[in-house]
Order: sequence, then C-alpha cells, then structure tokens
Amino acid sequence: MADKLKIGIFFGGRSREREVSFAGGRTVFDNLDKSLFEAVPIFVDSYNNFILLNWQYLYKGSIRDFYPPVEFLPDSPNAFQIYADSLNADKETAVKMANKLGTVIPVENLSESIDFAFLCLHGSFGEDGTIQGLLEWCNIPYSGSGILPSAFGMDKAIQKKWMRNTEFLSKPFLNLNLENWQNLSEKEINTLYKNTLDKLGNHFVIRPSRQGSSLGVSILKEADIQEFTKAVNYAFGHITITNTYWNGLSDSAKIDFVRKSADIREGIGFPLNVNGKSIFHPEELLDVLKTHFSNKNAENCLLSYWYPEREIILESFISGKEFSCIVLRGQDGNAFALPPTEIRKKDNLFDYRSKYLPGLSRKVTPIELKAESIEKIEENCCALFDYFKFEVYARIDGFIDDEENVFLNDPNTTSGMLPSSFFFHQAAEIGLNPSQFLSYIIDTSLRESYKRNYLPGKITELRKRLSEKLEMKKKDLKPLRVAVIMGGFSSERHISVESGRNIFEKLSASEKYSPVPVFLTGKSGKHELYLLPVNIMLKDNADDIRENLEQPKKSKYIVEKRKAAGQITNVFSSGETHFEQTPINYKELAEMVDMVFIALHGRPGEDGEVQQQLEKYKIPYNGSGIESSKVTINKHKTLQILSREGFQTTQQLLVKKKDWVANKEQTLQNSMAKLPFPLIAKPVDDGCSSAVMRISNSEELEAYAELIFRGDNYPEETAKKIGIKMSDEFPKKDVFLAEALIAKKPDDKLFMEITCGLMTNLKNGKLNYEIFEPSETLAGKSILSLEEKFLAGEGQNITPARFHLSGMDYDYVAGKVKNDFEKAARILNIEGYARVDAFVRVTAGGEVHTIIIEFNSLPGMTPATCIFHQAAIQNYTPYDFIDNILNYAVSKHNFKAGQVSAQ
Repeated sequence: MADKLKIGIFFGGRSREREVSFAGGRTVFDNLDKSLFEAVPIFVDSYNNFILLNWQYLYKGSIRDFYPPVEFLPDSPNAFQIYADSLNADKETAVKMANKLGTVIPVENLSESIDFAFLCLHGSFGEDGTIQGLLEWCNIPYSGSGILPSAFGMDKAIQKKWMRNTEFLSKPFLNLNLENWQNLSEKEINTLYKNTLDKLGNHFVIRPSRQGSSLGVSILKEADIQEFTKAVNYAFGHITITNTYWNGLSDSAKIDFVRKSADIREGIGFPLNVNGKSIFHPEELLDVLKTHFSNKNAENCLLSYWYPEREIILESFISGKEFSCIVLRGQDGNAFALPPTEIRKKDNLFDYRSKYLPGLSRKVTPIELKAESIEKIEENCCALFDYFKFEVYARIDGFIDDEENVFLNDPNTTSGMLPSSFFFHQAAEIGLNPSQFLSYIIDTSLRESYKRNYLPGKITELRKRLSEKLEMKKKDLKPLRVAVIMGGFSSERHISVESGRNIFEKLSASEKYSPVPVFLTGKSGKHELYLLPVNIMLKDNADDIRENLEQPKKSKYIVEKRKAAGQITNVFSSGETHFEQTPINYKELAEMVDMVFIALHGRPGEDGEVQQQLEKYKIPYNGSGIESSKVTINKHKTLQILSREGFQTTQQLLVKKKDWVANKEQTLQNSMAKLPFPLIAKPVDDGCSSAVMRISNSEELEAYAELIFRGDNYPEETAKKIGIKMSDEFPKKDVFLAEALIAKKPDDKLFMEITCGLMTNLKNGKLNYEIFEPSETLAGKSILSLEEKFLAGEGQNITPARFHLSGMDYDYVAGKVKNDFEKAARILNIEGYARVDAFVRVTAGGEVHTIIIEFNSLPGMTPATCIFHQAAIQNYTPYDFIDNILNYAVSKHNFKAGQVSAQ
C-alpha cells in the first residue's frame, strides 16, 4: 500500500496579507483529502521561523489571537492587539516564542518532515519567488509556478510594461518611484498631478506595484490635488497626520486611530517610522503622537511603514464588468480557463475586505454575458497565462467594456483560498469540490515540476504514490452518506449556508463520510428540499442558491465547458458529477442517506419541525430532539423554565403585535413601566443574534416595534432611527421580547459575557455531558453581531475566558459556571451538542453567578465560530467534533424509545 504524501501547508508569513494566508492555510488543512494526504501545518512567523504548528492554533480567529504568545506581550493600558513584529524581538526571543506554538523546523530539515509544499503564502516572501527558491534549494517540490514566473507575477509595474508591448489591450498608466516622489517640490507635485490628469483623466486608480490583494489601493473620481497626494502616500505606505485632525479627535477616537494603524488590513502596519523615528508598538505610537501634537503649533506628522512600496501605478479607471478568472494547466498541457466570475461590488473598490469577508461583494459565476464574450475573456486569460509562462494555476483579473474590449490588469500566481474565494467558486462549476480541486493542484504541480526537469526522480516516485492512492480510493469508496441540510427561511439562512458548507467540506475530506448537500426552503409546515450540485452550494449566499434552484440557468457555454473539463473531473471527482438540482421529499431522503446533519439556524431547524420529519422516516440526526428544540427556540419559555428551577435570569416582557395594533401608546407605557432603559429587544423565537438591539429610549423602542411588526411596506425612515438599513436583514414577527439589560455593578470583581459549547455521549444508555471551556466574547458595539460571532476576520473571542481577572482561581470560577450549564442542559434535555450564551458575575464577596441568556440547540458551525476553539482545548479537531456529533446521533437512534436517560 502506498504511503500517504506528507503535504506541508505553508501559511502566515511576514507580508501584510498574512491574515488571509492564515485563513487560507486552515481551509487547505481542513479540505485536503485525508485518504490521500497527511496534512502538515507549517506556520511561517514574522521572524522567518518555520513552525510545525500545534493544530489547535489553526482554529483561532486570527494570528494575533495566539501569536505572539500572551506571556510575551508587554503591558498596554489600552489593550492593543499586536503582531509579533511590534516586539522587535531578538533571535533568541523569537525562537522562544516560536517554540510555544509548536516545533521549529530548521530549513535544512524541512525535506525530512514533508514530501511536498502547498503554498498559501501571499504577498512579499510568499508569491514573489522567494519561498520558491528556498524550497528548490531544499529539494522540495511545491504548488504553483516556479521562481521566475512568481517573481514577475508579483510585480504589477513590470506586468504593465510588458503587456503594453504586446497584443494585450492596456489603458493608459504611469509609474511613480518612491525616491522620485519624495524629492518632488510642491510645484513639481502640481506639475505631476496636471500631467496625470492629462494622460489618465479625472477618474483613475492608484495602487502599489507589489501588494497582492488590493492593499493600499485608492480610486479618485474628481480632480482634487489633496486627495491625489494622500492616495499616492497611502499606496507607498505613508500617512500624514495634521495637527488639526489629531486634536479634533476625542481620546477614544485617538486610541481607535492607533488601533486601526496596527491592523494590517486597514492601516499601514508596524513597525513604522514617525518623522524618522522607529516605532514598534501601538502604545508607543500613541504616546509619540500625543507628545508631538501637545504643541498647538506642531507640524504635520508623517507615518511610514518600515517596508514601504518602492513603486506605484497610476492607471485610468476601466468601466465595464469586472471579472476574475482562474486558469489551470490542463491534463493535456494546455492552459484551461475555469468559468470566469463577475464581481459586483457595493462600492467601486474591490478592496481587501470585499475580497475576503463574505457578503461585502457578490460573485456571479459564470459572468452574465453571451457565450462568445465569455470565450473571449477566456482566450485572453489563457494567452496571458502562457505569455508569462505561468505553471499549474493563476488568477487573472480584468474588465470587459460595453464594446467587448477585454483589459487584463492583475495576473496573480496564487489565489486566496478561503471557502468563499474564486479558487473554489469556479472549480465547483466544473464539478470539483474543494477537496478534489486541491488534489488536482497537487498532482498538476508535480507534473509541471517534472516538465521543467526539477527533481525528476523524486517527482516520478511521488506521482506514482499519488496515482496508486487515487485508484484505491475509487475502488474502496463505501463511506457513510450524510445529508447536510442548510439554508432555511429565517433571517439566519446565510449563516446556515456558511455552516452547512463548512460541515460538507470537513466531511468531504474524510475517509469515513460522503456528504450530500441539501437545501431547505419553503415555509413553516411546508418544507421544500433540493439535492444541491456543488456549484450551486458554493454560490454567494442562501438567496443566490434559492434563485438558482427556482430559476435554473442553463447555457450552451457551461455545458460545453463542463464537457471540456472532463480531462480533469474524470480523474479527480468521485463517481458521476451531478449538475442538476433535484427536488426531493423527506421519504426520498431517507432512502438515499444514512443520517442527516441539520445545519439550519433559527426556524425551521432549531424549533423541532425538521426533527419531526426526520423521526417520522427514522433518519438519525444531530442535536436535540423535538420537544427540547421546541423549548429552546423560545428564549422567553427557556428562561421561565430555568427561573423556576432556581437560575438567575433577567427580567423579560413579551410585546405582542395584537396589543400594539390595538393600543400602541398603552403598550409602550406598559413596557416602560416594567423595564427601565436601556433595555434589550430581540425576537423571541429566532436565532442568537438576529435583530438583537440595545434600546435607549421610548423613540427607539417605538421604532423597533414598528419595524418588527411591519406589514408589506418597509418603513425606511423608521428603520433609520435605530440604525437599520434597507439592505440589512430584519425579520417580521408577531411578538418580540424586551428584557432588562444585564450590566456590571459598581462592586463586581468580574463581569463578562461568555459563550460555551457542550457535547453529549451515551454510556450504558445514560446521557453524559462534556462542557467545554467558555469563551469570553468581546463585542465591537454593545451587542455581539452575527458577523462577529460567525464570520472569519470579524469579532474577537478569548478562549478560555479570563476568569482569573476576578482575583480568584480560574478552575473554581469555571467549575461553578460549567456546573450551572450542565444542570441547565439536563433540565432542558439538551442532546448531541449546543451552545449557551451567558453573563458571569463575581461579586465583591466572591460569589459566582451565572446568568443564562439563551441556549442554541443547533449552534453556528462556520469556520470562525468559537465552538471549534473550545473543542480544540478538549483536543477535538473540528472533524473530530463533527464526527462525535454524528456518532451520538447514530447511537441515540439505535436505542429504543425510553432507553436514553438524562439522569
């Protein structure tokens, strides 16, 4: 039997794009086919150490959550989160920090730990040929293009110059060197600006030459020399602060400005120079700025990133449809374009956040054009792929205007690898799920390495092992079939899709399971189920999926594209690939799967409706049973039960539409008489963060009620009063819950909001609970949003919670809290797994009070949710956690009714 190939996944790095690299590395780690490969996570830190990372750190929300390790953090009165660069550590300290995360692998020993390097590094030192050269020196084959294509694939200035001298269309552009810019007088800047307007017009783009993902990019729409100067400086990594601006900020706004400067997604990052002085830590920057601007006549302050851009590009704005196209090296050796994606942005700029945070832009694949136009895009992208001698794959961005002129403006030799990235989005259109597509990239990388005569003997041996494993996989394919139900019709349907896709991907990469994606839509009591093709499952959100199911889009172009892709899919997909959405019912579902994973949130799913149907057809499923789900979906009923059992709960009041319609003024008066402001308003029977708002006065309470009780017309002006936009998801209900705000008391030793996961198992027919370590939740505003809870890159959780800040032993406080959670879970008959949200108060006398807010019987399972952080502390990988949930579902199903005891 051939051994599995050890795939070293390189992620992190020194560039400003390290966070998207970290998230992409986690995606690859999770999606690598475990029957073919052994995944080896290699984190590249800020000091160029290669660290065999302890896998638990992979599931942190961001790099700053674990690196630098907490014991190396300096005291900061303003609690700035920092990257390790801000420590300016010496070599010895850097190695000590690295050893806290895992095992440091010396460069010369890399080849002993891995067979192949899968590169998820971005930007400088990642996609510029640097790491590629190092790996070649170590005799390690790697993914993607070689040294030379990577080097000029990173440099947009070189690309522009070369493309201008070929048949590729190019809009006017200018290059600007940092040294030249810094030496310009004010008069010369005016002349440069005038020349720029003459050549490019008033509408143009300014961007760095060597940043990989829209960092430092500005779009100028009107003639304004001050905005021009600011945008040029920003592209070079410079920010000028004026006396007037700084002293016009409040103290909290000054801290927020410095905090954003430290965030490499929004600011220029650290270390930086301030008027020639090197600054490493945000706290130091805050002190320097305060001191500098304490003089009312102080001059401007120039902040410069330590690694500034040396050259920037100024180019005419291109009107038309924006697209991105992944081009592959096909099995036949020719360039092969995947169906290009149209990018529809909320703003003109497709910046870092728009690319990598779900929901900030819309991706339409394939681009909505006639077949001839799409083929023209593909021809241009393939020609550029060959012109630059790219290998394996590339992402090529561009525009097509109304006259069908194709302008290519950004070829990249790597791509973001988050679940929502073009990389997986487009591969799904030809029938490859993420796990299968990664297998293809590895095999093609080996083949391309062999073609350029790089390690031919080693490559031959590795390809033989992989080929044998692929053949064995096809012969031995008898996994358990799991329907993953996602979507729904609640305001949390989009988060449900994120959860469902994550479950699907984890199961797809396993040796044990074969997931079947199923989309649920319809209405209460009348569910509509569809078997989902993988390409539709990976559409942007639940509404896009439903639209594609209800109005199928078929074209000759996509039929022919999939036929041509047979050279790839015949080798790397498992069995026949389906592209047709198929309506099914629960009875038919029972005949085709062994079990179900319900990835729904809110109604239906958490309310017992789906569970009732699954039990009718004897299908094992995850989570709690029908009656428990009916209780926990109702926040009011849940707390009433717990209150009767002696739990501390907050005061609650149900506000009903029928009372509101009958007498609005009286209903308002009754509410205000029973609950003081500020209070919390929320749906009584929806998911965890949907339409949860802090209400400060009667006007806001009235606006909330008018909005949630609305009819067919959306009261836009009313919504604005509580900060709700037309585009925001806000449910319509016949009742909502008002509850007293739970707040810190003056003499509390500790007060914090926490969230905690739990899991159950059966031992001798009895229900046992495993309560995870709670996470401390930090909200950007007064209420933790859906995005902060579930989307990568948003929100912050500290796991485990900092109970020791009470001055008491962590285990004592955590033990009391976890005992309360288990007691409450038994009262509510929670099964399988769940998440509970609560507040913890430690009084001046040392009493520990757990104030439960709600239980979620089907908690979010997106890659970023902190329940995975908590499971990791218990030594469960996300897959292990999901596997345990499914094992419990089957064990429970196999017992006769009444044999499962909650005692």
